[in-house]
Amino acid sequence: MRNPLPDALQALDRFHSARPWDHNAHYHRWLLRQLPARFDTALDVGSGSGDLARRLARRARSVRGIDADASLVEQAQRRTAPGAPITFTCGDALVEPACGPFDVITCVAVAHHLPHVEALARFRRLLAPGGTLVIVGVARPASPVDRVLGAVAVPLNVLMAVWKNRGRRVPRPVAMTAPVRPAVMTFAEVVRDARRELPGARLRRRVFWRYTLVWRKEPG
Repeated sequence: MRNPLPDALQALDRFHSARPWDHNAHYHRWLLRQLPARFDTALDVGSGSGDLARRLARRARSVRGIDADASLVEQAQRRTAPGAPITFTCGDALVEPACGPFDVITCVAVAHHLPHVEALARFRRLLAPGGTLVIVGVARPASPVDRVLGAVAVPLNVLMAVWKNRGRRVPRPVAMTAPVRPAVMTFAEVVRDARRELPGARLRRRVFWRYTLVWRKEPG
């Protein structure tokens, strides 16, 4: 008897190819709720095509976006209105001079591309006293909780794809176009590093194969 699973997986893949949606941008609203209504400076690490940086600029005096992909940086610059208080830079977030400190640092689906402890330590140094760091990350599923969340995410992913593409004859564009590297660290390992480098950080597993981290630096 033929195994129907490969056919079902192929059908699911075709479904999502026709109805893509941005799992990272899905968390932008939540991310913005973690931040003050107004702040002075912000750094968006892995800024991609600039969607989050432009939203941060509605609250900030100045925003800097940095991304290692030159084509995405060029795309972000084209999509940003002249005069917007945003600077996009192509470079390595752990090497490039950042001209901090920053009141806000955001990092969406990028932390697993970086040396983790080194990245957390650099974010800590770049954050101004009283500032807020928000990470939306990707971890390797390893625990029973991870597997349950992954199973729940599959039907929810279908429903979200239908909802976000409702009434559209062409697919909704997806902002994140850079190749995604599979995560190698588990959520438990992420928590371990965060507790050491960012005491008091709040971490949570999320649906759609993401976790979140929020850390507020003590005022100076």
